[in-house]
Amino acid sequence: MTLTVNKKILIASAIILFLGVFAAAANASNSWSKYHWDKSTAESILDPLVLGDNLTTTAWHSSLSGASSDWNASVLKNQAVAGTNTNCDPVLGQVEVCNDAYGTNGWLGIAQVWVYRGKDGHIAQALVKMNDTYFTGSRDTSAWRNMVMCQEVGHTYGLDHQDENFDNANLNTCMDYTSNPDSNQHPNQHDCDELAAKYGHLNGITEDKTKGGGGNNRKKPKKAGVGLGQDIDLNNASAWGQAVRFDARGNTSLFERNLGNGLVLLTYVIWVDGTSAD
Repeated sequence: MTLTVNKKILIASAIILFLGVFAAAANASNSWSKYHWDKSTAESILDPLVLGDNLTTTAWHSSLSGASSDWNASVLKNQAVAGTNTNCDPVLGQVEVCNDAYGTNGWLGIAQVWVYRGKDGHIAQALVKMNDTYFTGSRDTSAWRNMVMCQEVGHTYGLDHQDENFDNANLNTCMDYTSNPDSNQHPNQHDCDELAAKYGHLNGITEDKTKGGGGNNRKKPKKAGVGLGQDIDLNNASAWGQAVRFDARGNTSLFERNLGNGLVLLTYVIWVDGTSAD
């Protein structure tokens, strides 16, 4: 009798453990909050998300072309177009992609995303920046450029990192922190599944024929930040706002700054070798 009872307890415990693991796996997500572009899959096919190519070298053009192609395997379609935005200013409704020698400030690449905190949580605009100061020596490779470019563009879609520990085994996705980017140059199926959940829908149309609604129909600035009277040095970490998340080495991986009028600036950072500047 006791043996039977114990066996039932063990079986029940095993089932509970299995369900707990299954639930954790099912809830695993690298989608940061609800933020997304105001585009359904069908809309992005007709009107792709613009990635403005303001890059200055053949190597960076190639990395953006590869990232654009990679992310086009997801439900949100994009189009990389030649840009003339030499100052890398944000442009409403699209992503501007730039490179420059931004100095020894500790960051290898950043993605800066302006989002509205209304019911719909739409992205207003975004920037991707590559710091040429650090793409030298062992980092002067297509693998490093491809991984950083792919990851920062992924952030502008609304994706988070899958792992923020540089010393873990690679997850074979660019949305994974790593010290060896060879197998982490492209998105993986999990990234595409997350985007399917975000963008595999139809947007609603309100009576005034504007998309979204839910508080996002307020007058939007021509250039967020500038249009709202903000004077922000977007290349300076001290202007990125509050540290809201940290990687496995204790460095800030995400900053948040409230710009007022329901608009928030989020800055994702890849630090050089996982180490932030002093």
